[in-house]
Amino acid sequence: MPRSTPCPWPRNDLDRRYHDTEWGVPLHDDRALFELLTLEGAQAGLSWSIVLAKREHYREAFDHFDPERIARYSAAKVATLLQNPGIVRNRLKVASTISNAKAYLALRDAGITLADFLWAFPDPSGRRTPIINRPASMADIPNRTPLSDAMSKALAKRGFRFVGSTIMYAFMQASGMVNDHLRTCPFAPPRKPRP
Repeated sequence: MPRSTPCPWPRNDLDRRYHDTEWGVPLHDDRALFELLTLEGAQAGLSWSIVLAKREHYREAFDHFDPERIARYSAAKVATLLQNPGIVRNRLKVASTISNAKAYLALRDAGITLADFLWAFPDPSGRRTPIINRPASMADIPNRTPLSDAMSKALAKRGFRFVGSTIMYAFMQASGMVNDHLRTCPFAPPRKPRP
């Protein structure tokens, strides 16, 4: 099948740039993964386009996703965040960002990087090899899998919030742990057997 038809979900220029340059690209940096985890949690009940349009505001509002700073946020800082129109002003989502920063730090204090913890789900070998699905259509892409179920449960056990299975599958797609570009998409990698 010729690779000339991109994935149909991008609806605007920002979505298309994100699809073409970030979605499905393996992400290994701990802070970038923490940022993505926060943004995917903020997306719950909303469209990714809304959250993506607010991403720069999130970076500014949440101290560029510095977990150490976020973990120390005061009630006054939370009140300021809840008045910020540049982010999703949901009390539970803001609170989860703070509790997730604390969980991130606890993981780090246990000698485990967020990248190592998360990448162990799609690739327990430690090589961080993505799963390449190459679906034929959007109907072939699940919204959750046993793998996202397991990641969700493990994160919740470690104290992370807003990490349900559907959120985690979207996170795995966005972070390149799972590549779900349609096989006709010019950005779909060739299927390679895992070693």
